[in-house]
Amino acid sequence: MKIIYTFLATGFLLLGTSAKAQETIKLYQGKAPGSENWTQKEAQMYSDLFKTEVVYNVTDPSLLVYQVPKGVKNTGTAIVIAPGGGFQSLSINREGKELAEILSKKGITAFVLKYRLNKTETNDPAREMMDKLKDRAAFEKNSLATIQLAAQDGKNALNYVRANASKYGIDIKKVGIIGFSAGSTVAMETALDNKAEQLPDFVANIYGGPRPELLSVPAPEKKIPMFVCAASDDQLKLAPRSIQMYNKWLEAGQTVELHMYSKGGHGFGTGKQNLPVDSWETRFEDWLKLQGFLN
Repeated sequence: MKIIYTFLATGFLLLGTSAKAQETIKLYQGKAPGSENWTQKEAQMYSDLFKTEVVYNVTDPSLLVYQVPKGVKNTGTAIVIAPGGGFQSLSINREGKELAEILSKKGITAFVLKYRLNKTETNDPAREMMDKLKDRAAFEKNSLATIQLAAQDGKNALNYVRANASKYGIDIKKVGIIGFSAGSTVAMETALDNKAEQLPDFVANIYGGPRPELLSVPAPEKKIPMFVCAASDDQLKLAPRSIQMYNKWLEAGQTVELHMYSKGGHGFGTGKQNLPVDSWETRFEDWLKLQGFLN
């Protein structure tokens, strides 16, 4: 874990302060089903380890809405963004707000998802997560109940977007989801373990670590184009899972595009390292154009 710490602590230059969302939408009326007895309080802090802002102890899932600015043509496409953080925190800027701002200026209505997380026992969720990852198998097992709740949050986020499509000028057949790291589990759950009428129209898996069980679930019958991006030198060694998900889509005859960079590590998001991986957002935009979601 020392290698990971060195990378995360020194590897990025931030884009700066993100634009504020125009709206915050609660996903549930009252307490979220399944976590009614949770008493932890949502908080946000600057993580010295991750060198970015993180949100933790989320109990009341919500969507931060980034509408298409005035003067920009609305493509009718919408995307739910699920930040990562090992289900212990959310990298809310580098894997959420900053991408939402970029895509909204391209004509896509973006929704940053704050999904439910494990309870943080300390005031440093990032370091707490890294400590727990020393026994990854135990951590993933202990997080399963939370992962299931977070997956439900992802599905409900897609439902909200479609139910309110007219409000934002969204085409209900152009609603997708992108997930980073742990957030990719949330994203892939919506495509692999969901009702047919609730499936996304496209999905993106960024340096994802979908729970192992998802890798054995058959690809959906609905055609769902997928974009996959990761780095071979991922310190959490999750790159093979990206390859496995790519192969699953390919073997099922689904449309899929893979970008595997030699360098970039884990958690690059919208950070800048003066490496080719910095351009992944442009490759994602190219892919969205190719699939008809950014025309």
